Amino acid sequence: MLVERLMQVTLLGTEWVLYTLIGLSVASVALMIERILFFRGNRLAWDKLLARVDPLLHAGDTSGLAEVLRAWPGPEADVLRAGVQGARKGRNAAERMVSAALLVEAQRLDRRLAFMGTLGNNAPFIGLFGTVLGIIRSFHDLSLDVKGGANVVMAGISEALIATAAGLFVAIPAVIAFNAFQRRVSKDITRAQAASDRLLAVLVGADSAGSGPAGD
Repeated sequence: MLVERLMQVTLLGTEWVLYTLIGLSVASVALMIERILFFRGNRLAWDKLLARVDPLLHAGDTSGLAEVLRAWPGPEADVLRAGVQGARKGRNAAERMVSAALLVEAQRLDRRLAFMGTLGNNAPFIGLFGTVLGIIRSFHDLSLDVKGGANVVMAGISEALIATAAGLFVAIPAVIAFNAFQRRVSKDITRAQAASDRLLAVLVGADSAGSGPAGD
């Protein structure tokens, strides 16, 4: 009884698997476009922020830095704002607050990439599943039309193999995009870390100089 019910499911063939892969492919392409625009906007936002902050860092203008970062919109400035807030409590507190802000920034940059990585790893298996279903259907058709012989089986198998090709067609771009976006995340986090390190060096250095022993 159970075998017969499973057979009815498998005889549906590969068509529904192909539609599933098409839907996943559309979702993957849409996500690629969204992430490309996101990382481009994030890079431009950092360029704009650092163009404003770098001159103040070189000049050691701590009050100007604090004022600019306090009013600067956007999540990319949260890492530097954490450094400004933590510097008032000492270097250790500043480093901890920057590390926490970097973790939040990494999560923001890494958002939705898990779907792309999962799709790249599993789309070939979905296609292979469709191929197996197609082969089962081919042999079932052969059992109903023995006179058709190899022609019936070969036609069904060639149709079933389309599902494997479709799975690879979906997976390969997803894997390439996932790896590219992961490198982009790593570069953006490194850039944020470097900017926060420069900021802490200026802020903590200024505090240390201000709290040093007075001359005779």
